[in-house]
Amino acid sequence: MRRPLIVTAGALGAVLLAGAGFGIGAATGDGGHGTAAVNGGTPHPETEASGHEEDPKLSTEDGHDHAAHEGNEGTPAIYDPNAKPGAGFRARDAVLPPAPTGRRHEVTLTVTEKVIEVAPGVRQRAWTYNGTLPGPVLRGKVGDTFAITLVNKGSTGHSIDLHASQVAPDTKMRTIAPGEQLTYTFTAKRAGAFMYHCGSAPALHHIGNGMYGAIIIDPPNLPKADQEFVIVQSELALGPQDGLAKLSKLYTADYDAVAFNGYAGQYRFTPLTATAGKRTRIWVVDAGPSAPSAFHVVGTVFDTVFTDGGYTVRPDDAARGGAQVLDLAPSQGGFVEFTFPEPGEYAMVSHRFADATRGALGLFKVKA
Repeated sequence: MRRPLIVTAGALGAVLLAGAGFGIGAATGDGGHGTAAVNGGTPHPETEASGHEEDPKLSTEDGHDHAAHEGNEGTPAIYDPNAKPGAGFRARDAVLPPAPTGRRHEVTLTVTEKVIEVAPGVRQRAWTYNGTLPGPVLRGKVGDTFAITLVNKGSTGHSIDLHASQVAPDTKMRTIAPGEQLTYTFTAKRAGAFMYHCGSAPALHHIGNGMYGAIIIDPPNLPKADQEFVIVQSELALGPQDGLAKLSKLYTADYDAVAFNGYAGQYRFTPLTATAGKRTRIWVVDAGPSAPSAFHVVGTVFDTVFTDGGYTVRPDDAARGGAQVLDLAPSQGGFVEFTFPEPGEYAMVSHRFADATRGALGLFKVKA
């Protein structure tokens, strides 16, 4: 049972900054090899009617008994919003480097299984791209070509679906068996902050167990920001300690915690740093798999909002409008820009406060 969060601070700002819980195939000649798909040519699940009708009784779509993934053995992992990480904890670096030079980007994503701490004292056996949760952030510009080589060193079939691509999913997004690999090449034709994820059935479990990441395609003539960050939000449906995510919880969206960049509340314990008065850009992707995000930075107003491929707020707007949240459905992404007005501590949260209390929060420490 999830431990209740008790908040006693009187004012919202005090709660955010100090209150309990918030705290300060190769088909088409693409270079892959192996069978056309696992289990005799089964297409990518999202191309079939059954791909969006995953059985809540945990029956199988791909030849595997997913009931075995329920993780009924072992000590249940329990998220405690008041717990702190142990000595030596290191938060994931949220600073986003500039888009790489060149117009072709070759990336290898290797699927591995790894026990990862996802909240203080909570460990799960994640399915990962390159051993991290979320997977590596990819970045380029409109017109760039990406050659993504997927290598499956896991124990079951996996795939990759890059939302920035426009390709036939039954070939390039197909499931490959353990020991196989394929190369997925596409040209990014549209700008945005996109999600990538495993689409193998049931996709809900593969995403919920860690197989997701962000691919950022810069809009043309994107101005330089003084400081740039990336946040990927996701839910944690905890199974046993050191075990897989709980599939039955994922089917009912009964998640235990919400994470920014793979760890619940990590930037509360290790705040991000920024400078007052400098142009700040934060890219956000909601990886879900099921919960929306209302990304908000307390004490600021966004003068620029770019979401799902277009600007909705610009600083030169005659109305001088501003935004208070970047609202995202699962798999949506975008960015916001603003300046921190003065030095201090600024909380960032999902303004869906039930999720903020479960880990969708962090801090910026802003210097002069």
